[in-house]
Amino acid sequence: MPYTDLPLDHPAARTAELPAEPADFDAFWNETLRTARGAGGDPEVRPVPDSPLITLDTYDVRFPGWAGQPVAAWLAVPSEAEDPLPTVITYIGYSGGRGAATDHLLYASAGYAHLVVDSRGQGHDTPDPHPDSGTHWVHGYMTRGAEDPHSHYYRRLVTDCVRAVDAARAMPHVDRDRIVVQGASQGGGLALAVAGLAGDHIAGALPDVPFLCHIRRGAETATEGPYTEIVDYLRHQAPYAADRVFATLAYFDGVHFARRATAPALFSAGLMDPVCPPSTVLAAFRNYAGEKDLKEWPFGDHAGGGSATAVEHLRWLRRRGLAPVRR
Repeated sequence: MPYTDLPLDHPAARTAELPAEPADFDAFWNETLRTARGAGGDPEVRPVPDSPLITLDTYDVRFPGWAGQPVAAWLAVPSEAEDPLPTVITYIGYSGGRGAATDHLLYASAGYAHLVVDSRGQGHDTPDPHPDSGTHWVHGYMTRGAEDPHSHYYRRLVTDCVRAVDAARAMPHVDRDRIVVQGASQGGGLALAVAGLAGDHIAGALPDVPFLCHIRRGAETATEGPYTEIVDYLRHQAPYAADRVFATLAYFDGVHFARRATAPALFSAGLMDPVCPPSTVLAAFRNYAGEKDLKEWPFGDHAGGGSATAVEHLRWLRRRGLAPVRR
């Protein structure tokens, strides 16, 4: 029998206690981003030699992220483009990286400039020079620095993702007024974080089946995926540390980022998702401060709507005036 969370219209799903917001949440992130931007550095954009793609120009990008450390990305642009284009920035799902440039053809083929951001320590092209980050016992990334937000892995990754917007705004291919952040699962959680932290610089957000939303509820209800790392850690390694761990993770919870987001957003949720239970997505959606839509996939698991999601994205972007102009 497939996993099912509470239906999104179930009263318990709508009234479940939300995570407590850290009192210094804004100060924490203001200082984090101020320090990262203070490290300086400009993006480096180099054409991919001998690219097999005929209709797209592809570039290998390096831009400064956390502490000015270089983060890899791909940039794809329609070959015939002359003017700056509406741009989609994609963040990657858990344990994945940017992969090959040929893995990401949809948005550029639809006429967008498309920046695909590597995930430090997860992809092959962006190392994380802080592999231990304090406390870390179970596999994965959720418990790296789990008892101190200053050393947690996601502080660095979220910073990289915000800095990707800064980098895109410096590129001649990019229309600075029409930047959209997008991702699924971990990538959706990162898109939501960027919407909350860089809202003045983005025009839209597309968080699909987003991870890192109402993290404690995810740990209590998910039967697969990264939330179970928290359970393993608290069950075997730190059974008395739950309050401290969830206080740390609150700095990276999409519910709090959602409250600060102003750009229009299209969320999606798979109602049979065992990895990111739909009630966790709903918690972020209901707290999202900007204009918002939610696409529910009644029989969707963690893949959500699969390939149909791309169609929803392109239609939504066009309705919002964020689509490229046909020539």
